Amino acid sequence: MLAPATIWLLAFLLLPVASLLAMSLAKRGPYSSVIWTFTWENFARALDHKYLTVLIRTMCYASATTGICLVLGFPFAYFLSFYAGHRRETFLILLMIPFWTSCLVSIYSWIIILGRAGLLNNFLLNLGVISTPLGILNTPFSVILGLVYFYLPFMILPLYSSLEKIPRSYIEASYDLGAGTIQTFSKVTLPLALPGVFAGCILTFVPCIGDFLTAEFLGGPKTYLIGNLVQNQFLMAQDWPFGAALTTILLVSLISGVYFYQKLEAAELERA
Repeated sequence: MLAPATIWLLAFLLLPVASLLAMSLAKRGPYSSVIWTFTWENFARALDHKYLTVLIRTMCYASATTGICLVLGFPFAYFLSFYAGHRRETFLILLMIPFWTSCLVSIYSWIIILGRAGLLNNFLLNLGVISTPLGILNTPFSVILGLVYFYLPFMILPLYSSLEKIPRSYIEASYDLGAGTIQTFSKVTLPLALPGVFAGCILTFVPCIGDFLTAEFLGGPKTYLIGNLVQNQFLMAQDWPFGAALTTILLVSLISGVYFYQKLEAAELERA
């Protein structure tokens, strides 16, 4: 019974990753060919400061997006779980609407909103708040805003699932024992919701790392992310070994991050 799943993982996960690792150790030949010889040249090149800057920027953007999604998503998930009542299904449908539209349509919508002649600038000009249009587009702010828009549901849904599983009798018992709202939240609700917090952080951080469309359309030269760099190596520069090395570094970073998140989650659950 395990054979179908094993074959699937072997064909579509292990073999592609193995081929990626093998290509990262190869060399680029003439006319974009690949020379299958062992070399660390691609990894040494990837550790150059200009590429490390892109990787660090990507990590910072993904971390900022994850933090903002957590701050915005937890209150919304808390409201859905405890106060939405019969309107819960409606709010969940509204939350899922971004998944039903093309990401390109959403990106171009943000371009129309944030552009110098866009809706936001025209609105602020008409109110007299500003005298000249703001340069919002092609900035770190616009990129992080786009990432938050796309990945906020990835944070809310695990949080909602975790909060929904909390027995309401625990909260009632906390109030009966004299705890206030803040103490009940910090001592009962939040510790029991930590699995959802960790799951939401992972599900938000990981796709943010590999995102390239948002930075491509909403960003500029100073918001170039690792996903854009990998895309450029495979599709434009045709340097597949170097692109594979960059992808390998990114993959190792993601696996390490997930591993430490799991360790931290296990430690938090033991203390709880």
